[in-house]
Amino acid sequence: MYAPRSIIFIFSTIVLTLLFAAACETAPPVQEMSDARQAIEVAREAGAADLAAAELAEAEEYLESAEKKLNDQAYREARHDALEAKSRALNALKMSESSQESGSD
Repeated sequence: MYAPRSIIFIFSTIVLTLLFAAACETAPPVQEMSDARQAIEVAREAGAADLAAAELAEAEEYLESAEKKLNDQAYREARHDALEAKSRALNALKMSESSQESGSD
């Protein structure tokens, strides 16, 4: 007796989804790390070291943590910290730009 095609299709879809999810967690977060580094550099160039020092320092700490976790092959945690580093760097950039705009008035 053969299983109906719909059951085989559903089973195949579930297996492929699980494999894809597993691959996402086992791949190093290369793009996220690059994005975080670039965001930090842009924030620095915009004067965040002076105008949003605390936020920039937090971004750098998250990036350092992501690098350590990447070296430990804790990719999910490294990805999280890299995304957080990018977010903090972008906040520092916005704060710097706001400070420069209000200072030029």
